[in-house]
Amino acid sequence: MLFISVGLVACKQTNKSKDSHPFDIATLDDILLPSWNEGSNKEAIIDFVTKTTTKGSAEFIPVADRIACFDNDGTLWSEQPMYFQLAFAIDRVKALAKDHPEWKAKEPFRSLLEGDMQKVLSGGEPALLQLVAASHAGVSTDEFNQNVAHWMKTAKHPTTGKAYYKMVYQPMIELLDYLQANDFKTFVVSGGGVDFMRVWAEKAYHIPSYQIIGSSLKTKYEVGADGIPKLIKLPELNFNDDNTGKPVGIHQHIGKRPVLAFGNSDGDYEMLQWTTTAKGYPRLGLILHHTDAESEWAYDRKSAVGKLDRALNDADKNGWLVVDMKNDWNKIYPRQ
Repeated sequence: MLFISVGLVACKQTNKSKDSHPFDIATLDDILLPSWNEGSNKEAIIDFVTKTTTKGSAEFIPVADRIACFDNDGTLWSEQPMYFQLAFAIDRVKALAKDHPEWKAKEPFRSLLEGDMQKVLSGGEPALLQLVAASHAGVSTDEFNQNVAHWMKTAKHPTTGKAYYKMVYQPMIELLDYLQANDFKTFVVSGGGVDFMRVWAEKAYHIPSYQIIGSSLKTKYEVGADGIPKLIKLPELNFNDDNTGKPVGIHQHIGKRPVLAFGNSDGDYEMLQWTTTAKGYPRLGLILHHTDAESEWAYDRKSAVGKLDRALNDADKNGWLVVDMKNDWNKIYPRQ
């Protein structure tokens, strides 16, 4: 099936510019999914795309229903040792600390400013939400976008030394391009902040901003003294697009069930379940298993970030493909 599929799909590829990614990220190569090793998972992906896009096929899916949803953190880019948006929030809190002397005596800000991240993380989700609210809210959406764009271009990952935007996964970029070339509408469905992702993910993944779904803070409309209307981010959670929230977000934003879903953690379980249990069209669920400690990180069941336990246990019975990063990929990051 593999060599037949390559021939059928190659003619469908669009002529995307090699320099269309803003951060010098490589796109689709002449070889189909070149960063994917030959094997059953690559073959299954190509077979799924071929049979669902070939007219006359019994499993053909009309273009309007070719919906593919991808988690972001740990699926499209790295997420260790902490979610990258949290790293942004930490850097913003440090930058804003001079204007908030009260933070020196208030947790979790005190521990963060003292460099005690273990104590910060021990505060759990409530502590992290305080950091996100303090670093994301109180500014207009335009100001927030500028803050994120500047951080993305200047911040470096503490372990790899890479700019965060260069820690997207080359094999996943290729898969997104491959699906898009075959008229799939690709959506990001992430527990991360939708405003944070839209600043850079639209260009990095060739996914329009209106096809990026994520968690959000409440926002208010106001007209300033200068007569210019603005949207101001508020320190209140509006929607949590994680776990059971993912199918809800998909329904509210897309209005159709996906035919393909790709995640990497238990936070993606319900999205995969919602996708693959639907009747009618063929469905494909995939889980990225982080097994490459040398090129990236190896983690799953006991990880505080990107925990993969329940979904890994249930993958076989649910028919989800488990993509082994070490065995299924021959490259992790662009230009590696």
